[in-house]
Amino acid sequence: MNQITPAQRVLFTVITILYWTSMYVYVPTLSPYLSDRGLSLPFIGIVLGSYGFVQMFVRFPLGILSDRFGKRKPFILLGMLTAAISCLLFLIPGSWLWPLAGRLMAGVCASTWVAFTVLYASYFGAGQTGKAMGNISVMTVSGQMVGMLLSGWLTDGFSENAPFILGAVIAVIGLGLAFVIKEPQSELRSQPGMSFAMIKNVVRTKTLLQVSLLSILAHGVLFITMFGFTPLKAEELGATGLNLTILVFAFMLPHAFASLVTARWFTPRFGNWGTIGAGFLLSTICTAAMVFGDSFGFLIFTQAINGFAQGLHMPLLLGLAIRDVALPGRATAMGLYQALYAIGMFSGPFLAGWLNDSWGLNGGFLFGSLLGATAFILVAVWARSERKNMQQSTVKEISG
Repeated sequence: MNQITPAQRVLFTVITILYWTSMYVYVPTLSPYLSDRGLSLPFIGIVLGSYGFVQMFVRFPLGILSDRFGKRKPFILLGMLTAAISCLLFLIPGSWLWPLAGRLMAGVCASTWVAFTVLYASYFGAGQTGKAMGNISVMTVSGQMVGMLLSGWLTDGFSENAPFILGAVIAVIGLGLAFVIKEPQSELRSQPGMSFAMIKNVVRTKTLLQVSLLSILAHGVLFITMFGFTPLKAEELGATGLNLTILVFAFMLPHAFASLVTARWFTPRFGNWGTIGAGFLLSTICTAAMVFGDSFGFLIFTQAINGFAQGLHMPLLLGLAIRDVALPGRATAMGLYQALYAIGMFSGPFLAGWLNDSWGLNGGFLFGSLLGATAFILVAVWARSERKNMQQSTVKEISG
């Protein structure tokens, strides 16, 4: 029986918000920070993409280890520790190697998110995975928003190093709190340990593979735009640190709102595929529109709609990744899902960086809109196939 108390859920929420705040407190100013250090656009793309590159190789093994040992807490502790180390590496002056090392370490930190999501899902009963993933998506967006809102203010009011210092402090606080967190051991002990045969079954789960591909494309768009080159676009339009804070708020607030209400409002009315498809369509339009915007106000508008759009599909993809997977294999499934979508986090900004160097920032944004359009087409095809299969099943039941 799950004996997790409301106080433990609150503690988990605080730790999760601190986790994401520490990782994202420097994100809005990262590409301008690297540019000021004299790094080229292709190399900035490499640094931004290295965050996802590490996760491609680390998340899946971490998920398998977590299921193998039946433990989530040690990986949460690892996440908070590596968050602090990541921020400190950026503070080392001189070589280009240190920003790259800092972002690589942030990738290790983000890889431990597997344990966070699976542990929180275990706090809820069967059939409540969607609700749990909606809640944890709000925590994610809240932490990211707090960190990103602080970023421009810290840079303008103190120094370009201030976001990294605060990020390290926040991570250390989160590490201390994480020692107190509990996990429902009884549920894990009642299940058989993860075997290689079970891993094989997990990676063949159709829904998991579908949403993983969509998430690769979704994260490619996200890390090309708001978590990548959108701040540089804002600077080209004359944005200050305060303007970057406003830009972040315009993106993250609708994102948080959509994450909170998607499972309650949109999914019951439009279904999973309908809601996910609408999110990708809006995101595609807004990313392409950035090419034609020549004012900061228009950029704000596109990011507000884009944030809402991404809040429509991100929580649903996260929940669907483990919906059809039994409890002993959920961290493995989540690890595979997150390792695969890290391909988008790496390849999106990496390829966009080279396109930007040749054709300016608009080249990268056009590439991002192409990724979103591809995802929308896939959703439409899979939704149609699913409806056709359901109709055939209904006919068979009636005729039988």
